Amino acid sequence: MKAASAIGVLGGLACIAIAATLEGTALTALIVIPAWIIVLGGTFCATLGSTGLEGVRSIPTGYKVAFSPPPLDRTEHLRSLVTFSERARKEGLLALEEDLESIDDAFTRNGLQLVVDGTEPELVREVLEGEIAGMQARHKAVYEVFEKAGGLAPTIGIIGTVVSLIHVLGNLADPASLGPSISGAFIATLMGVGTANLVYFPVANRLKRLSSEEADMRTMVLDGVLAIQAGDNPRIVAQKLLTFLPPGERESAQEPSPNLRLADEPQQAAAAA
Repeated sequence: MKAASAIGVLGGLACIAIAATLEGTALTALIVIPAWIIVLGGTFCATLGSTGLEGVRSIPTGYKVAFSPPPLDRTEHLRSLVTFSERARKEGLLALEEDLESIDDAFTRNGLQLVVDGTEPELVREVLEGEIAGMQARHKAVYEVFEKAGGLAPTIGIIGTVVSLIHVLGNLADPASLGPSISGAFIATLMGVGTANLVYFPVANRLKRLSSEEADMRTMVLDGVLAIQAGDNPRIVAQKLLTFLPPGERESAQEPSPNLRLADEPQQAAAAA
């Protein structure tokens, strides 16, 4: 479910708001502007100091990907690779050159281009593994920003509470204001811990998961490209790639299976002869 991350984050914040209301706390009591400035502004500045301007610039992209991730259709990639395997087995690797322009996925297209160009298998693996490693490094640079913010926010919240308590202790001559002042002082701690555990860390973990899933899919494509280059039977190619799919998706990946059936046609024809 694409909106699961957004639902999780918003749902967690809503739970806090509902619980506070049930206990009789007015939600307006949570709107303490100095606490917001210290926690949100301080966390942003500390994160900027930790990751640099490039890291902060990636924050909107991180939220966008976490809340609305691009589709990763491993089943479709598997079927496409089996189709290419069938054509390469029947017509030769050079026949795949006609299909390269129609391949939307750049990683698959680059891998097959290397194969068509006659690149050695070891070099094909090295190039594609390098692309996967580069992708993971780029993803890590994004989700580390949220991890940094999640680690800093609680501490910034404590700093905000201490600043507020300094103000409280400086006004002990007015006992009537102590209760509201102390209550407001702890809002910063609540915000720091809350944003870290309900926003920053969930987004970071979601981005990690998405990066891992994409790396697994690209590894599947890599193995498929090498199997095509080696001239493996399309059914064997399919069986290799099915290991990358969870058991629940394997059956659906084979349901239409026109490409998998095509793999048996040469054998059936030979048997008939």
